[in-house]
Amino acid sequence: MERILGPRKRIALVAHDHKKEELLHWTMTNKDKLVPHTLFATGTTGTILEQALQLPIQKLLSGPLGGDQQIGAMIAEDKLDILIFFWDPMEAQPHDPDVKALLRLSATYNLPVACNAATADFMFAAPFMTQEYTAVQTDYSTYLKRHLLST
Repeated sequence: MERILGPRKRIALVAHDHKKEELLHWTMTNKDKLVPHTLFATGTTGTILEQALQLPIQKLLSGPLGGDQQIGAMIAEDKLDILIFFWDPMEAQPHDPDVKALLRLSATYNLPVACNAATADFMFAAPFMTQEYTAVQTDYSTYLKRHLLST
């Protein structure tokens, strides 16, 4: 199976509280590279970025209030191409299971993810950021067709 990512990517921008400033700095530095794409962000992060960048950002709920699940649903429904998620590895999050689920979905659907500025820089330097890209998807048909035991 394949999933086609067009030249105009649908990008989610997410940051934990202690990483919002780092994401803001990264987006300001890379504003010109973000302009051609469609941007999404969870609540507070989206508001901060939209005001600073003066770019349209489709804001979802705050992460702990369901924004992480909204992004996960977008991944599962093929409505997102890239996840930029500056998460804080040093701080426990009240919605940690949601964060794990988001990263699991990204891996399941072979979605490019950057968890820090260095990875995001490498990702945005790739020619695929402005070209069509074919992402090979794992075939889960065997899993979906598995025999379930009756109770």
